[in-house]
Amino acid sequence: MAIPKVLFFMLLSGECFFLPKYFFKNSWFPNSTIFYRFFVQWILGIDIPDRTKIGNHFNLFHGFGVVVNEKTVIGDNVTIRQCTTIGNSTPFSGYPVIEDKVDIGANVVIIGNIIVGKNSTIGAGSVLTKNIPTNNKKNILLYRLPLFDFL
Repeated sequence: MAIPKVLFFMLLSGECFFLPKYFFKNSWFPNSTIFYRFFVQWILGIDIPDRTKIGNHFNLFHGFGVVVNEKTVIGDNVTIRQCTTIGNSTPFSGYPVIEDKVDIGANVVIIGNIIVGKNSTIGAGSVLTKNIPTNNKKNILLYRLPLFDFL
């Protein structure tokens, strides 16, 4: 059986996070979760569980090293770059909500029960622990580790 054009387009466009839902809906591949974990998590190095709520037009540039908690909510038209961590595994800290049209730079850490407002831009290397207002286009750097202070 040949690969459908929709599946091929999804693999090329980086929208392979919707593969388990596609396979389950069309039911021609019964073990879609196993395929998803093998391909996306092991081969591509992206840890986004298939139960994560992700909106339409989700963009992932250079996705290697991206980790997203399964209870995180991601809105429409969100862009995430490499080595980004969203949410953590402790149950008492809460989970982030990323609203529509948010651009997240490389090496960003978003931890805690926070809301990132619509039309916001988060600069590379930022660590977010507080809410971000709507239409925030600044490079946010709430905390940076002093890496070279010991020299």
